[in-house]
Amino acid sequence: MHRFHYAGADLHCESVDLAAIARLYGTPTYVYSAGTMADNYRRLLAAFGALDVRICYAAKANSNLAVLRHFANLGAGFDLVSGGEIRRVLAAGANVETSVFAGVGKTEDEIALALENGIHAFHVESEPELARINHVAGKRGVAAPVAFRINPDVDALTHAKITTGKSDSKFGIPLRQAVAAYEAAAKLKHIRLRGVQMHIGSQLTAAAPFAAAVEKLLPLVARLQADHGIEYFSIGGGLGIVYEDALASGAADWWESRPEDRRPLTPEAYGAALGPLLEPLGLKILLEPGRFLTGNAGVLLTRVEHLKRGAGRNFLVVDAAMNDLVRPAMYGSHHECVPLHRDSSRRALVADIVGPVCETGDCFGRDRRLQEVGEGELLAFMSAGAYGFAMAGRYNSRPLPAEVLVQGSAFEQVNARETFEQMTAGEKIPAFLQ
Repeated sequence: MHRFHYAGADLHCESVDLAAIARLYGTPTYVYSAGTMADNYRRLLAAFGALDVRICYAAKANSNLAVLRHFANLGAGFDLVSGGEIRRVLAAGANVETSVFAGVGKTEDEIALALENGIHAFHVESEPELARINHVAGKRGVAAPVAFRINPDVDALTHAKITTGKSDSKFGIPLRQAVAAYEAAAKLKHIRLRGVQMHIGSQLTAAAPFAAAVEKLLPLVARLQADHGIEYFSIGGGLGIVYEDALASGAADWWESRPEDRRPLTPEAYGAALGPLLEPLGLKILLEPGRFLTGNAGVLLTRVEHLKRGAGRNFLVVDAAMNDLVRPAMYGSHHECVPLHRDSSRRALVADIVGPVCETGDCFGRDRRLQEVGEGELLAFMSAGAYGFAMAGRYNSRPLPAEVLVQGSAFEQVNARETFEQMTAGEKIPAFLQ
């Protein structure tokens, strides 16, 4: 669920009219609901009942400093995948002592940065990486806390580009090699074994793949608990969100009104499926959600440039583009597009919603049906709070969009729109061309 809704004819985020934000800060602009993020965090935590659970927010989904600070205030740790993300958490006024550091290519500098700031654990993806961590820790005379990421070879039944738990994935080590890897790690002077980790993919919409992966790892986890005294089992993230009918999904009764085979995977169903499997371990359980916490908590505001009528096809040209929200072009992803001012008296319009970038792939959706809108009117792309701004770029020399955070009736710009001078600040013309 989320806190985007129509108040009368106008779309609001919590108690704020989104059109007022567009008038003040322009478009394209991302708008995030702090209340929705808090709701999602607390709901997921409650879904596991009395289990000892820590949520480590996957910062890659949305790493705005205000968003990170908000989750830190709620009590979250962080799932981090780069030195930049570590620095962002620190810049947000949080610490990384309850956070984990994942990724297949950690550099020596990144490992040193994590150690210097007391990272809770490194999630190790390979034996060469373990050797590197041991080396860096040795130079500092400390023991690095680690957990191996185990690849359970389970099909997450999601998009091929975001599935990570199959045997042909670059992530983790095979289950059959896990015991040997832990035994080798236990012999290293500057390594401390702390846990076990898995993550099978993103945007999962059924509990079965999660349960299958956990069940495959349970014997290993129990053995490592007995042999090496591990403290936690991280089951990763991947809980999916609603993209289609996203605006309707803000209503509590909408979840139950859908046919059973088309209901989204709720945190309650997720917890009910996994909690009984995990409880007998008696270990701390780490969850690493990203999209679930922020995806439906954000929208991208855009303005209509004009309606282009083609040969048998209409093109609604907006000022947002694939550089602002790349998911439709990269994954073929669906984002609902709704007007900020709803008018039931208008005729329906069927059009491709496209941006101004010089690529045919700069398309947010084909044959979309919405009310007729004209030049200057405002629209919102729903479910844009995760992997929206975080994946934005400057293609066609377009500046990065603004970001705004809303809480109740208060709102504030938390990232100003990039200027041309900021975009080109690091560039120069060399002397031999002058």
